[in-house]
Amino acid sequence: MREVVAALVPRPRGCFLDATVGSGGHAEALLTAGGPDAALWGLDVDAEALAQARDRLQRFGERVTLIQGRYELLADLLPADLRFDGILFDLGASSLQFDDAHRGFSFSREGPLDMRMDRSRGSTAAELLQRLSERELAEVIYRWGEERFARRIARAVLEAGRREPIRTTTILAEVVAAAVPRGKWPRHIHPATRTFQALRIAVNQELAGLGQALEAAAGRLTPGGRMAAIGFHSLEDRIVKQTFRQLQATGAARLLTKRPATAAADETAANPRARSAKLRVLERPAGED
Repeated sequence: MREVVAALVPRPRGCFLDATVGSGGHAEALLTAGGPDAALWGLDVDAEALAQARDRLQRFGERVTLIQGRYELLADLLPADLRFDGILFDLGASSLQFDDAHRGFSFSREGPLDMRMDRSRGSTAAELLQRLSERELAEVIYRWGEERFARRIARAVLEAGRREPIRTTTILAEVVAAAVPRGKWPRHIHPATRTFQALRIAVNQELAGLGQALEAAAGRLTPGGRMAAIGFHSLEDRIVKQTFRQLQATGAARLLTKRPATAAADETAANPRARSAKLRVLERPAGED
């Protein structure tokens, strides 16, 4: 949080875009730091998150505009002439989604195997498991979870599903854990973590169009404006890094972070999920108009 505010609000300034507003934590901090004239536009695909953000940001009144939609569609969702002094992409699932067992993002508590960020449309993770072949599921787990035991896990999941459809998070986690050799379990994460990540990305098509969205957002920066992106795993961070480097190579922006910034010890102690966060920042040249 501190690093984001420091990057995007080096001095009080005008208009911000939070492309993944969630429940509004970063948005609130940016508006507070930006001063009484700061305004913010927020996007999120999750209607429940937006409802919480509206409550949280209510005190800022008309300075806040919230829109439901995917950040890949920001060109269609935002007025064409709107420009921003600061833009934030906080990628991946939110704490709100992980902490609600009924959303199906976490295996720490039993819940329906849903994983949709927008629960009004699309297939659930349970439906995806019933539709994919063993080869297709293994590819999803390997590609989006970078899981070395993807084939074993896919085989075990589909075998279990043939006996009885897998509909809950805890049952899926048990099947995955049993498929991974006990001596090969990761040291610091649950053996089902990467599989859950892969299914979540596949269900929500999280990385489809991320690079293009970052490029489109960079084109909305005012001269001297800055954009920050937070990734929580290597797939997200790789796209952010490559896109930011391409923007710098074309002269459209310059990188302010040679290496990604990470959360300080006190923040990770208060919020363990922040330990994997990587923050990258770029700036549009001040001379551009």
